[in-house]
Amino acid sequence: MQTLLNVPQGRFEIQRLPYRKNDQLKAWDAADEYLLAYLSEQGILSEASRLVILNDKFGALATALSAFFPVAISDSWLSQQATKINFGLNNLSQGSVQLFGSLKWPSQLFDVVLIKIPKTLALLEDQLIRLNAVITPSTTIIAAGMVKAMSANVWKLLEKHLGQTKPSLAKKKARLIFVDLDAQREHFKNPYPVYYALENTAYRICNHANVFSRESLDIGTRFLLEHLPKNTQAKDIVDLGCGNGVVGLMLAESHDSAQIKFVDESYMAVCSAKENFTQAFGNRSAEFCVTDGLTTFKPESIDLIVCNPPFHQQNTVGNQIASSMFKQSYRVLRKAGSLWVIGNRHLSYHIDLKRLFGNCQEIASNKKFVIWQVKK
Repeated sequence: MQTLLNVPQGRFEIQRLPYRKNDQLKAWDAADEYLLAYLSEQGILSEASRLVILNDKFGALATALSAFFPVAISDSWLSQQATKINFGLNNLSQGSVQLFGSLKWPSQLFDVVLIKIPKTLALLEDQLIRLNAVITPSTTIIAAGMVKAMSANVWKLLEKHLGQTKPSLAKKKARLIFVDLDAQREHFKNPYPVYYALENTAYRICNHANVFSRESLDIGTRFLLEHLPKNTQAKDIVDLGCGNGVVGLMLAESHDSAQIKFVDESYMAVCSAKENFTQAFGNRSAEFCVTDGLTTFKPESIDLIVCNPPFHQQNTVGNQIASSMFKQSYRVLRKAGSLWVIGNRHLSYHIDLKRLFGNCQEIASNKKFVIWQVKK
């Protein structure tokens, strides 16, 4: 695995999370390299610059630009932890960077804004609307991303909320977008979170901008809800990778004395789940954890885990997140505890599950999805 980032600002050890032995994926991309080279060539940053970075995947930008004491804003807990780890690997002070989640922004004004284009356009829109409160007419704004991630809608959002844009030449399939702030631009009201009525229930579901399937119940979750375990003896239940928490809501409904724990690495997901649970169950207690899966849970502390694993991390597709979730589940399940997993047929989760647990039962399937149960 290549971990040495060599850019004009220096040479830096940069690693991904979650860590995987023999991982062939880098913790940065050509857009990071392009952006860092441009900043150096143009001398855009000075000691006095107030710098904010949005969507820095694993902290490569913040690490390389640590001399400018950046503020880094991300919806990803893993991104923030990777940034801390990479600062440590390079003997950089943790005080050289300020980390903010996606829903609690700093109040200061910034001179330079660097935006890595996120996978979710709704998240980009939410960020651009929030950005208007922390920039001045003289703020320099540069967006960066791989060309394949820069759809026409990316350009439209930048121009709608900030001003005219000018593209750089493409290098290594990466591109920069320079924004000319329009002093007369309209400041739009943030449309997020959005809500929908959960079919066959009285629940109104809150969805912040970076939540998967914000407008309606996705077909995978709908299939899972039809086959959830009901009225088991489980006392401690985890909705792992909870998103807006719909699965946990229905588990709470059928397990009225259980303690439900909602876990996701997205700040917006967990915030959505918390609002949805509170609206549905009032003062009933539950736990809401923004973290890397089950890493903070005690061994043998959970009876039931239900999981719809993501099969992508930002723009990278793979089973690394699911594999990590399965291993964590084995560690925290009590004896005879069970893990329920739904996945697309082509992902073949049952192979990893059977290898890890020694058993695997198909609960239900259709043309696209399979639900598996394993027991410890």
